[in-house]
Amino acid sequence: MKCPICAKSMRACFTARVLHKYPAEYEVCDNCGFLRAKEPHWLDEAYSSAIAAADTGLVGRNTMIADKIAGALYWAAPSHGRGRYLDAAGGYGMLTRLMRDSGFDFYWSDKHCQNLLAGQFEYSTSLGPCDAVTAIEVMEHLVDPVEFIDDTLELAGSDTLIFTTELYEGAVPKPDEWWYYTFATVQHIGFFKKQTLQTVGKRLGMQFYSANGLHVLSRKALEPSLLNWATGRWTAQIGARWIRRRLGSKTLRDHEAILQMAELKPE
Repeated sequence: MKCPICAKSMRACFTARVLHKYPAEYEVCDNCGFLRAKEPHWLDEAYSSAIAAADTGLVGRNTMIADKIAGALYWAAPSHGRGRYLDAAGGYGMLTRLMRDSGFDFYWSDKHCQNLLAGQFEYSTSLGPCDAVTAIEVMEHLVDPVEFIDDTLELAGSDTLIFTTELYEGAVPKPDEWWYYTFATVQHIGFFKKQTLQTVGKRLGMQFYSANGLHVLSRKALEPSLLNWATGRWTAQIGARWIRRRLGSKTLRDHEAILQMAELKPE
């Protein structure tokens, strides 16, 4: 099998039992470090619920990452938070709603999940191009990450992707040494090193940046030190409140707009 990132050969590295019943083989590319589950035939069963019930940290992670994204978009991006943005594979719409509450013009898309929290703010190309796209906890779910990035940025007319995924360093972590494999729910099928994401960037003609758990692929030049400062734990938390006041929350405006759309909708 060839690596979907760099097209080099992949080798088997370990086997594990997934969903408590299926044997699964994992393989790695020694050239770029991409690690994946080989032929994950169990995905339909794993995605019987789009978001695993065992994911009890969903709300807390969204709140934390929203603050970091706010800092990155306001302080480190050329549009300084005043552009249009898309949250791709946005799940129930929580991040889109949080970002709109913070004053950012965010929209949602997801082929596999219902938009429960950001209704009326689904993205379509008629809205125009986006300054940046976010993909939070998406990359590890993909069979072909490069195809996803290319297609998503083309859809949004964007040249910047902001995303999260846990990275590994050095040798492939043993099955019992890394919680991120999530063998019990096994929705995670692809894993990356920093080198892997740098290779993705080179293939797509993009620069790769990483700071405080937030990763960026962009055709625009960013200042790494500014990105690192803007996404720091305390800077992000304190800065998010200041940014919300500066941009003006869309919470009430969205509420009024949705009510107006409901009144105009024919019975």
